[in-house]
Amino acid sequence: MLTINALAAADSVIVPVQAHYLPLKGMTQLMKTIGKVQRQINPGLKVDGVLLTLADMRTNLARATADNLRQNYGRVIKVYQTVIPVAVKAAETSAAGQSIYSYDKNGAAAKAYGAFTREVIRSGERNKNAASLSR
Repeated sequence: MLTINALAAADSVIVPVQAHYLPLKGMTQLMKTIGKVQRQINPGLKVDGVLLTLADMRTNLARATADNLRQNYGRVIKVYQTVIPVAVKAAETSAAGQSIYSYDKNGAAAKAYGAFTREVIRSGERNKNAASLSR
């Protein structure tokens, strides 16, 4: 119910997907839920893209999950280029009550979140410019 309420109130959504088999399968169910919310409650809801998270790209599983995500969803949904790596420091931030930028500002996860932020901003600017050109 919490997910549906959040989707009902949102303008857009970025879907985080862990770099494992079962979360990728769960994404199918989430996309069905988003479609239902779009049809019945919030027709203006947009899916901005999918973000691969908790990824250890040294493993075959993470690389296969990323490839599968891009092949199966990349044609219909933006799959962000930035990948958020698995990092112990990122997991520790909640217990410390700090953001990743305060807790480990030079760590891999903080750098990845910074890169992701820049990617989202660039994507938003491109969409805004494209919309203004079509008017």
